Amino acid sequence: MNEFNLETFYKLVRFGITGLIGMGVDFGTTWLVREKLKWNQYIANSCGFTLAVINNYLINRYWTFHSNQNWLPEFGKFLLFSLIGLLLNNSLLYFFHEKLKVRFYYAKAMAIGCVFIWNFFSNWLYNFH
Repeated sequence: MNEFNLETFYKLVRFGITGLIGMGVDFGTTWLVREKLKWNQYIANSCGFTLAVINNYLINRYWTFHSNQNWLPEFGKFLLFSLIGLLLNNSLLYFFHEKLKVRFYYAKAMAIGCVFIWNFFSNWLYNFH
């Protein structure tokens, strides 16, 4: 069983730094696709999220968790957890933006913060070990 200790705390910090980088990829892609290409905001959000997932997998594999597992099943689990995260992300984005009337990019940041918790614990407990 995984135990939350100082080493795990450092992994959480590295996961957070990776997440900030991924957030830059996510926001940058979302902005480009939504504002410049004029695509639907939820499709733009999904594009940003997808590129951030690939970026975050690579950084987390080599830096956060120092994984040496076979990359294909590992990426498959990472992708599965990320797709669940995408569903949560779009649901929260819709709730914050459409229901609570929070501005789109603020709502996106709030959704990312919530999904961060899911992403870390699902990967720490079930993927990178």
